[in-house]
Amino acid sequence: MKHPLIKPDTVEQRLYQLNLAGKALEGSSLVVLPTGLGKTIIALFVIASRLQRFGGKALILSPTKPLVDQHAAFFKKVMNLPEEEILAFTGSIAPAEREKLWAQGKLIVSTPQVIENDLLTKRISLEDVSHITFDEAHRAVGNYAYTFIAEKYFESAKNPHVLGITASPGSSDEKIAEVCQALHVENVAVKTEKDRDVRPYVQEKEIEWLQVQLPAEMAEIRGYLEKILDDRLRIIRDLGFSAGSGKYISKKDLLLLQKQLQGEIRVGGDPAIFSAMSVVAEMMKVNHAVEMVETQGIETLRKYLEKLDAEASSKSASKASKRLMDDLYMRKALHRVKECDVEHPKLGLARKIVSEQLKENPDSRVIVFTNYRDTAEIVVNALSGVSGIIPIRFVGQGSRHKDKGLTQKQQAEILDKFRAGEYNVLVATSVAEEGLDIPATDMVLFYEPIPSEIRSIQRKGRTGRQQKGRVIVLVTKGTRDEAYYWSSKNKEKRMLNSMHGLESALTPKASKKSAALSDFENLPCTSDPQLKTEEIEIEKEEEEEEGEGFENRTDLYSEKGSYPETGSGGNEQNEGNERVNISAKERQKTLVDFGTASGDNASESLKIVIDHRETKSGVAKTLDRLGMELSFVVLEIGDYVVSDRLAVERKRTDDFVSSLIDGKRNLFSQLSDLARVYEKPVLIIEGEDLFTSRQINPNAIYGSLVSIAIDFGVSILYSRDEAETASILKILAKREQTENKNEINPHGKKSASSLAEQQEYLISSISNIGPKAARNLLLHFGSVEAIMRADIEELKKVKLIGPKTANRIREILESSYKG
Repeated sequence: MKHPLIKPDTVEQRLYQLNLAGKALEGSSLVVLPTGLGKTIIALFVIASRLQRFGGKALILSPTKPLVDQHAAFFKKVMNLPEEEILAFTGSIAPAEREKLWAQGKLIVSTPQVIENDLLTKRISLEDVSHITFDEAHRAVGNYAYTFIAEKYFESAKNPHVLGITASPGSSDEKIAEVCQALHVENVAVKTEKDRDVRPYVQEKEIEWLQVQLPAEMAEIRGYLEKILDDRLRIIRDLGFSAGSGKYISKKDLLLLQKQLQGEIRVGGDPAIFSAMSVVAEMMKVNHAVEMVETQGIETLRKYLEKLDAEASSKSASKASKRLMDDLYMRKALHRVKECDVEHPKLGLARKIVSEQLKENPDSRVIVFTNYRDTAEIVVNALSGVSGIIPIRFVGQGSRHKDKGLTQKQQAEILDKFRAGEYNVLVATSVAEEGLDIPATDMVLFYEPIPSEIRSIQRKGRTGRQQKGRVIVLVTKGTRDEAYYWSSKNKEKRMLNSMHGLESALTPKASKKSAALSDFENLPCTSDPQLKTEEIEIEKEEEEEEGEGFENRTDLYSEKGSYPETGSGGNEQNEGNERVNISAKERQKTLVDFGTASGDNASESLKIVIDHRETKSGVAKTLDRLGMELSFVVLEIGDYVVSDRLAVERKRTDDFVSSLIDGKRNLFSQLSDLARVYEKPVLIIEGEDLFTSRQINPNAIYGSLVSIAIDFGVSILYSRDEAETASILKILAKREQTENKNEINPHGKKSASSLAEQQEYLISSISNIGPKAARNLLLHFGSVEAIMRADIEELKKVKLIGPKTANRIREILESSYKG
């Protein structure tokens, strides 16, 4: 391949890649191509053409640090750019350093979270970026960083252009359309392994599924658990609710019932709803235990049941947890699990398969995928005792219970050693599913099927890249293993059908060859046949959430609900009878005017100070979309500061309720500090499951809300989701900064750098003294020391210092310290 920005003799010439690149250059595009067929090469062609024609910078976004490092190494190898202009950005690089590097970079490869944070904090601008590649583009849904970056890019860039690349965009038209909309996609290009121009480059991939029989001992334990489910199902029906139409109930049925119950809860609602919610929580735990015994094995089930038993024995245990573990059949199941020494037949089969593979080809690399960390550890231990097998566990960064995750550095080291042959078997959870290029991997073993077509395709794509590959799926007969296998298989077929339909809909009848293709020498662009697949209608299933793997999730709620009306903030004092005796007509007008603060008419520059930890939420991104001027600092008190007197603590409903039963949480300490430091403290409770996120008596929640409002003097506001929280914050900022002319003063931050700012900060830290009053005091008295020596009468002479404030200053200075 010849191009001014591509080093000679580094990239193989493949027509299908050029065809896809040509289509991508006609407009922002989504390219769907099976794993191992060079999606990164297509991105290279597009990047080279865009930089050649428009200059500026190119940005490549990839979900994980190992992928970022992999892409950066590839582009340094093939692109004809100075090495210092090809940069890799991750969270391990300090923000200030990233800001400097951004200015010098020509091609930046980064995790999306880093770019999202740098955009929010205004450290970088996308104005001169002429192209962005979104790797693993199927992630561009919901609140994932890709959606925000794409939105900001098309708002600010001079010549925006996007390429989304993925092997698996999703099975439903809705999922695919959401990705296309988020990335502003104009064209969709699809290639499959059956296409004529792709076929010569496809390595043979043998896919087989092997069935095992559930041992009698495990079937006995499953029987105990199913008796619990049957009993709880009868209780649900006696309470007047239905769950599923068949004899057995699935996780999908339970989730739908839980959602229905949450929607029916009202203030002072039917106690049967709360009872049903508690029973559903038990059923979900038992349902998960059934899956453990069917698909994972005794050891994984034992760890799970022991965890439940420990929870039930703790002081903070819910009645539901205690009731479940006190159940006769649960005690029988736990007893049988502890005395049973039968391993799941999958484990022995996995040992046999891996051992035979490595005996036949000692240079092989094998990846074993499993959904659960506990199972990954069990598999590693089982394989370690076999001659010729050198396994290593590969999991994500997050720590779960007593299981500490791997750092990004540890992950990179393990992958390097796996490629080099120091380890020949990688036992991995979902963290190894996406994009990792390990050419020597010639076998992938699924310890269990998964219902997600995206994850199934990603797993299969780890083998058969440069040589023949094998994919083996282990399935337990007569269990949900079989359901998951056929579900993912059908979803894959449906995905291909949906993609080709979308491709036809978005592709113009007379597609023009991109002028940028002339940059590549003597390579014609040819059309390719589309693969016709039979559309298979299947029921949309919930993807398994108990596993570690990423799921395309969003923290935003999509449905409206009702809110408690208790404690909505009665701490504000009225000044003057005209505010107390406001007429109905005036009150209506005031509310209308107040509501416009979140609309387009609010042209004033509104500011808000945000705690740096809140960048992970979607609130900051929504505030940015609303045109707020954001400042991120380390806040010791509060999450958001909108004026010198008003700060906000934000709590998700699950965090709020957990703080009531978990002694380690410090909600009331946080609110006490908030009320002590700020005149107008506000608590925003976000979410619609305040009374259902944990099995706790509603009266306990009401009591806490009353205490917060009355005892702590904190106003309580409710929001459905992050977007609504942001709207509330903007209205608060509008009222404080525009109508009441209050400045922002985030108490508790580090001292300012200049002497004058430090003096102002010191005085303004006194309760009821804002920035203006602090400056007036310093101008009047000339120094901090003089202010401290002034008596009440002298203090009252200063503008904005009334009798109450003057008395408060003297009280603070003269009172004895009681630590």
